[in-house]
Amino acid sequence: MNSADAETAAMPVSQANRIQIIDIIRGFALLGILMMNIPYFSMPEYFSEPFRTDTTSLNFWTHAVVTVLFEGKMRALFSMVFGAGILLFTAKKEQTSKSVTWLFYRRMFWLVLFGLFHAHVMLWMGDILYLYGVCGMLVFLFRKVKPVYLVIGVPLVAILGFVASTSFLRDFRESRLAYLEVKKVQDSGKKLTSAQEETVKKWKENEKEFLPNKEQVKENTRIMKSGYATVAKKIRKMSFDGQTKYLIYSIWDPIALMLLGIALFKWGFFKGEWLQKNYLKTALIGYGVGLPLVIWNYYYNFVHFPTTASFISYIDTHDIIWMDLVYPVQRIALVMAHVALFIFCIKEGYFKKVFKALAAVGQMAFTNYIMHSLICTLFFFGYGLNYFAELQYYQLFYVVFSIWAFQLIVSPLWLKYFLFGPLEWVWRSLTYWKVQPFKR
Repeated sequence: MNSADAETAAMPVSQANRIQIIDIIRGFALLGILMMNIPYFSMPEYFSEPFRTDTTSLNFWTHAVVTVLFEGKMRALFSMVFGAGILLFTAKKEQTSKSVTWLFYRRMFWLVLFGLFHAHVMLWMGDILYLYGVCGMLVFLFRKVKPVYLVIGVPLVAILGFVASTSFLRDFRESRLAYLEVKKVQDSGKKLTSAQEETVKKWKENEKEFLPNKEQVKENTRIMKSGYATVAKKIRKMSFDGQTKYLIYSIWDPIALMLLGIALFKWGFFKGEWLQKNYLKTALIGYGVGLPLVIWNYYYNFVHFPTTASFISYIDTHDIIWMDLVYPVQRIALVMAHVALFIFCIKEGYFKKVFKALAAVGQMAFTNYIMHSLICTLFFFGYGLNYFAELQYYQLFYVVFSIWAFQLIVSPLWLKYFLFGPLEWVWRSLTYWKVQPFKR
């Protein structure tokens, strides 16, 4: 390999080699994710119970639309684009016959560190950077597998995820049923054995973590409306648990979707290489399958799980929630429909100014994602403007739309003068261990 090839292998993707469609889709997914995240920045536990079955409430219909059209779909899309990004990062470099393995793993290592900072310093318990860094290291090993096998792997990994979540539910259920048996003994006035006391202790810990009572909800709300140190103590524990003992339950979904993203990139779907009629057909099939399923899914939950108490009552008598198998089907069908419709419109030349702005948001996705957390924590948490538990659900979307408008305006302006977003530039410089060009 000559010196020119070596230099190419150690350089990031150039502006000329960027695929604008992927930037647009990434921008769309990023902005959509904020709709899902904002209640967890701003609302106490069980926030949806007061309006979950009140069809006269604006909160109900806002929640219904967001759940049906976007819940899970934006995260899925972001994972798929991340998978495609693995190929974008490695493809040109590997053409030079130079290994990019160490370079890629260094890139993921820094992403993991960014995720730890995001979760434990910026205090966002829903951080995905750490998770994506870990999953990216695994998915990288499958980047050269034929697309058809990657697609076959998606349902297999999804089944593993279902098994993992069912295993978690069963452990949770067994803990509760054991506690109910001990409670009968306790209520009869008999002294508990040490094993029975341990059963009570285990359930109380689960209850505090996953099913806080009204007093605990009040206390958690007070904590979130307190100073940085108090909020940090709560958030850091939740983040640490998610990044360690619950990691085995959360990796399957992004892995499956990243594999699907790689397959779709190889097939030319994400690059806009399909015929327009095929994108339109994909959208029609996706909506035709996905919309009835997601509406059925939503209605089923509306009828059977209007409250947390009804859900607990259900798992007292059921150890598997079979309806959960519908979720990945409707989710993938709808996300494919959304993307196919987007690409169709892009290729037709519709909404050029909007798509140009979305491309800028997507090109600066790392910076904009962190900006979401910075704005929301300072707006909602007690050490900021202290709006936690102060707004109704539908009012949260005034904040969402304001952030969208800001990023859609500022991102294109920033990229007029700079090659990358500030965090993208830092990440690239750390990955290549060399200060990258920044100004245009």
